[in-house]
Amino acid sequence: MTKIISLFILEAVFCFTFFTVSYSDINLIQTTCKKTPFYDLCVLTLKSDPRSSTADVSGLARIVADSVNAKAIATLNQISALLKGVKDPTLEKALEGCIVSYNTIIQADIPVAIDAIEKNNPKFAVQSATDAGNEAQACENSFAEKPSNSPIFSGNKAVHDLSVVLQSIASLLL
Repeated sequence: MTKIISLFILEAVFCFTFFTVSYSDINLIQTTCKKTPFYDLCVLTLKSDPRSSTADVSGLARIVADSVNAKAIATLNQISALLKGVKDPTLEKALEGCIVSYNTIIQADIPVAIDAIEKNNPKFAVQSATDAGNEAQACENSFAEKPSNSPIFSGNKAVHDLSVVLQSIASLLL
């Protein structure tokens, strides 16, 4: 009988500890994301990454930086595919400009942001995230003559908005 009671107490302590950790992880995500302009995107991004269950605010910033990078790579791949079949010189020029913007995001902005987060230098993470968002917006603006014809609107919006989330979270580290 005492073994059953001991086992029950041990199980109750384990469950309480597990739920407390889970609750506090969700609470950190929600508290952090409330300080960004894109709460739903922030929460969705962080909850979809298993690293968020043990992350502090710096770790959450790293997760978002990785998400920006992944979305930027996907958008760059989409741009490259579109360029292969483009006939319109105006569209081709806009897409070529976007290649430059996305190479900058992938090769400079996000690596600098990640390095800054890892080295506890959030000022550079904030600036690099801002730069990445500006690059995505510059790409989208290159379709200004025909904004409704932007073939990569959703990619540009995702990279821009995730960059703003990254900027906001990195700002919390200042």
